[in-house]
Amino acid sequence: MSNILRDLPTLYDQAQGLQNTLISRATGGDSSDNDYIILRKTILDSKFNTLAPDFVRHARDLNQFWQMIKYKYGSYAERREFIYSQFQNLIEAIEFDKSGMTPDFGKSIEVINSDYIDGIWKKAIERKANDPEGAITLSRSLIESVCKHILDLENISYGKNTDLSELYKKTSELLKMSASQYETNLIFKQILGGCSGIVNGLGQLRNNVGDAHGQGVINVKPKPRHAELAVNLAGSMSHFLLSSYEESYKSR
Repeated sequence: MSNILRDLPTLYDQAQGLQNTLISRATGGDSSDNDYIILRKTILDSKFNTLAPDFVRHARDLNQFWQMIKYKYGSYAERREFIYSQFQNLIEAIEFDKSGMTPDFGKSIEVINSDYIDGIWKKAIERKANDPEGAITLSRSLIESVCKHILDLENISYGKNTDLSELYKKTSELLKMSASQYETNLIFKQILGGCSGIVNGLGQLRNNVGDAHGQGVINVKPKPRHAELAVNLAGSMSHFLLSSYEESYKSR
């Protein structure tokens, strides 16, 4: 009996193993049909199932896969390149799935009592692997909503169409987090200026590659690692804003 799951203990290992099994079958090497069946089921049962290559979904065993690949590409090199390219998004999504690195918003969100913000955060985490565009859009929405909630609680007005950079500027000035408020402290000025750059960058990223706008003939498709970066940056900045507000809130 195969011990493939023992030999490949992590989902990342299993995805790589599935890829290598298919490459071996496509290039005349030794391959186990039983291993393929087990690894295929593991990937299709995982939360990354939507990123599995179409031929993995359709081929229930290696013979079915062989009937497809032998006519599609004639050379071993072409078959390897095709399989690698089809597995790229799946393997990258698994590799960069580091949910444990995300900030804990629990206590901070309690201060403003917002189930809405909590919901955005959870959706962003859930979508970063299978829906990078959606996760990037939610990252931008997370920071925007945090800023608006803080400004609302302090009765500070803003326009209906105020952009993210202006919302962040108002919020950072309220919380004494604006770089312009630290002219004599160059270290804090540099760090806080970087925070502003992150927020503005997330806004631009969402406009360029998120799912909030249509795309033309030339478009950029973000990958899970891009969504991972956007979600973690948005989470860290939002946590910092809420923690700073919490500190001011408790001191009153």
